[in-house]
This record gives sequence, structure tokens and C-alpha cells, in this order.
Amino acid sequence: MSGATDAQDSRSPHEPDELPPDIAARARRLLLDLVRPERTGYVIVIAVMVAFGVANAAGPALIAQAMDHGIPAAIAGNMRALVVPMTLFLLLTLLIGVLDFWGTRMTGTLAQRLMVALRRRLFDHVQRLGIAYHERSTSGRLVARQTSDMENIQTFLTGSLVELVAGLSMMGAIAVTLLVMDLRLAIVVFLGFIPLLWVSIASNRAQRRNQRRTRTAIAKVIVQIVETLGGIRAVQSFRRESHNLDRIDAEDDEYRRATTSSLFNVAWFAASTRLIASLSTAAVLLVGGWLVMQETVQVGMLTAFLLYVRRFYGPLDSLVQAITMYQSASAALEKVTVVLDAAPEVVEPASPTHLPPRAGGGRAIEFADVEFSYADGETVLPCFDLAIPAGQTVAVVGQTGAGKSTLVKLLTRFYDPTAGRVTLDGVDLRRLADAELRESAVMVTQESYLFGGSIAENIRLGRPGATDAQMRAAAEAVGLAPFISRLPDGYDTDVRKRGGRLSSGQRQLVSFARAFLADPDVLVLDEATAHLDIPSERLVQEALSTVLEGRTAIIIAHRLSTVEIADRVLVLDRGRIVEDDAPAVLIEAGGRFARLHAAWEESRV
Repeated sequence: MSGATDAQDSRSPHEPDELPPDIAARARRLLLDLVRPERTGYVIVIAVMVAFGVANAAGPALIAQAMDHGIPAAIAGNMRALVVPMTLFLLLTLLIGVLDFWGTRMTGTLAQRLMVALRRRLFDHVQRLGIAYHERSTSGRLVARQTSDMENIQTFLTGSLVELVAGLSMMGAIAVTLLVMDLRLAIVVFLGFIPLLWVSIASNRAQRRNQRRTRTAIAKVIVQIVETLGGIRAVQSFRRESHNLDRIDAEDDEYRRATTSSLFNVAWFAASTRLIASLSTAAVLLVGGWLVMQETVQVGMLTAFLLYVRRFYGPLDSLVQAITMYQSASAALEKVTVVLDAAPEVVEPASPTHLPPRAGGGRAIEFADVEFSYADGETVLPCFDLAIPAGQTVAVVGQTGAGKSTLVKLLTRFYDPTAGRVTLDGVDLRRLADAELRESAVMVTQESYLFGGSIAENIRLGRPGATDAQMRAAAEAVGLAPFISRLPDGYDTDVRKRGGRLSSGQRQLVSFARAFLADPDVLVLDEATAHLDIPSERLVQEALSTVLEGRTAIIIAHRLSTVEIADRVLVLDRGRIVEDDAPAVLIEAGGRFARLHAAWEESRV
């Protein structure tokens, strides 16, 4: 167990921690692609936020008008000069509240639509990625993409984006207003932009690195949790709790360090901007006070400038948080982009060819000059040829690593051959539409995986549109009906997580019923009885005669009990067929299969 774990720890993950150098640009293209269908809504939101910023910029100017002109005029008896700017200020405050409400609501609505589109795209793409991708990648990383990373993107889009757009709009409107009101004081304020710009650029670069590191670290934590819970039986059986706790402590420590580094950068940026804001306020007060003394600037104007400086730097605290969330969301979107950019190894044809009408039972299968090697470069099938007539049941045996599972993965097109071709009734599988291939060739594996839900729902996976009568007939055909009739809820009985309510044999019979309901031309059994006890194996053996009737079948088995029903046996060794004949003939010949059969007979005794 330890050796296996160490090997897993040393392997390179399919999704690298070091992202491609152009990943930021690719992530932006992905975001723009998602935004495009909602571009009208986002244009309206931007217009609302700009109006929000302009409305906020107008407030201090009205206060200055009231102080410098309205109050002296009111003292002289002209109350209208004071009432007008104050009324406008109150109306402006109401408008700001309305704009803030609608901007926040529209942003949240659009963000939810975008997130639904992104989740759907990612989930659909992950399902379409080939088995090769899923065998190389960890499920924990994909869970992190769909959960933690999506949550960060959503948090930014629903909340921080409003603060970011509103803050930037307000700062832009205030900057223009300052230039219009008094160029001298505006220059004093803008001098603070020089250190502010430097601090912002430095913080942005550091925060991008920190957030990428944080997203990678939390993904590793999720990977460890998912793999531990997924293999909890092995963890408890081999007393791996302490080891796994040490591992997650190490991953959590890296996440803590990455988060601490990010928070340090946020604190440094916040402290720096507040210092710059305070110095700018002091400079405006100093220069403005001198200009008031020189009678070139009125007190109301200076008050307005001080309010503007406060409003200009006031949103920076929110902007700091918004920018932090932006960097976190950007890092998360980059991780999602890496998955979405992964190209499926098995591609559906643009102009598919249809299978000819089935003449009899099953379909003819042919492997012609097939070569295949996995990503590590090791050749598994070197120049492999095989012809299986329609309706024939072929058993494939051999030592572990002989190429048996690879053979059926090519037949069901989980992989494409490196060279040569695999055909069904003369049609290259690469020319078949995926839906037609899945209807024609079905695989039943040793996992007999059941989804949460009822027995009926799991059987109907073979044909989702099947009637109750068809579903029940499939269960009866494989001998599952007597067991189901003893259950309190019958076919509506919940199988629970991964079919935990059923025994291994019962789960396998559900898989057979599913395959029988699908009614494929070709049925592949990949070690379908590997984990069954003797009584369960006998039930499955009885079901096989019904399930295989009228189909072409390939049976891979270590247990030779399933081989007895085969018309033909292939013995594989290092990707080559070394024996090929009827079971009785091979036993009589005294070769490899005969020795395997003798050992099996001895084990039965």
C-alpha cells in the first residue's frame, strides 16, 4: 500500500501546477465568450455604474455651491439660492440609491446566468473528455474546478464586480470634476497617483502569483479529501488515517502559507493606499488653505475638494477587496480554462457513416493491423489482427498486462488505435457517430457501478425511454426479479450510494439487466465476475446465457467459468494472440489455455 502511495505521490499530475504562459489571455477569451450572449445586459450595467459614479461626483459640487453662494444669498434674503442646490443634493442621493440597487440586482442576475453557462460547459466538456484524460487526472482536481473555483468566480461576479466598476466609475468622474473645478488643487491630488500607481502595479503582480498559488494549494487539499473519502474502506483497513492526516496537514500548511502571503499583500496595499490618501488630504488642506488665505479659492470649494479626496480614496478599501477577489477569480478561471482547453483524444466524425442493417445476430468485428500504445509510449498491441464473425462469443484470457482490457477499450472506442483500424460490420469505428456506437456496443465491467436512486432507474440507464414492462422484462430475463420482489419497495427500492444496499452479485445482475434492456449488437464483459462469490457467480452465469443470445460477445475473465460458454478462446501474451480455437480443442492441445484450465479445475476442487 505504501509503495503504491509513494508511486502516486511521485507521478506528474495531468493538470500541471505551472500553468502555460498565455493562460491569462486564454482565460480572458473564455470570459468574453461567456459574456457575449449577455453583452446587452452588461452594457446596461456599465451605463448604470457610470451614472452611479457621475452622480456621486456631483454631490460635493452641490455642497460647494450651497456654501459659497447659497448661504450668503440666503443671509441676504434669497432662500432660493440655497434651497435649489440642497434639493438637487437630496434628489441626487435618491438617484444614487436607485442606481446602486439596479446595478447590484442586474449584476447578480447576469452573473448567475454566466455561472450556469460556465458550469454547464465545464461539466459537459469533462464528460466528453476521453478515458485517457480521466485515467491521468485526479477526480479531486475536477471537483475543485466545479466547486471551489466556481465559488470564487461567482463571488467576484455577484459582489466584488459591482464594487470594482462602481469604485472605478466614481474615481474617474471625480478626477474629471476636480480638473474642472480647480486645476491647481487637482494637480495636488493627482500627484498622489504616482505612488498609488506604483503600489497598485506591484500589488497586482504579487496578488496574481499569490492567488494562483492559493488555487493550486486548495485544489490539492480537495484532492486529498476526495481520494481519502472515496477509498475510506482501504484507509481504515490499512490504518492509513495518521498518514492521510499528515498529508492533509502538509497540504493545509501550504494553503495557509499561500493565503497568509496573499493577506500580507492585501494589508500592505491597504496600508499604502491609506497613507497616500492621508498625505493627499493633508496636501490639499495645506495648499487649499494657503489659496483661501490668498482669496483665490473659496472655503466651499476647499471643502468640496476635501470631500472629493475622501470620496476618491474612500472606495480604495473596497477596491482592495474587489481586486483581491478579481485575482482569485482570475486564478480560478485560469484553472477552469486549462480543463476546457484539454482536447478529447477521441473525436466524433464530422460526417459519420451509418452501420448497415443488421442481417442476423450481432455484428462482425475486425482488428486490422492495429497498433496501440498509451501516453507513456509503451506499445501494448503490436500489429494486432483479429476477425470475429457476427454472433460469435469469444473469450479472451491471458496474464495481467497481456492487453485484454486494451482490446475491449479499442472496440468500445474509449481509445483510438495508434495505427490500423477497428471495424464493426466493415465500418471503421472512427467513422461512426458516438451515439450509434454506444447503441451497438455495450460494456459491462467488474465495477458494476450503480448510481444513487432506485433499481428501476439504474436498469433504465440501458434505455432511458423504456416502459415499465420493458424494464421489468429485462430484470426477469437475467434472474433479478425474484430478489427485487422480496424488497419492501420493489423496483423503487433506493440502492443507496454506489449500490451499497445490494451485494456484488446483485449489482452485477442489475448491470446485466441494464445491458439486456439496451439490446446492443455487441456485448463486452470485462472481468464481469471477478469480484463475485460462488453463489453470485452462478446467478451471473445463468444470466449470461440469456444476455448473450443473438449478439456478438467478447468476454474477458480470469475465472474460466465464464469461458465455458464461449465458442472460441483467445490467449493473449504481450499483445499477441498465441492460441486461438474452441475451448475443448485448446484443452486437448495441452498448451497455455490447457494449463490455465487445469489450474482452475484444481482450485475448484
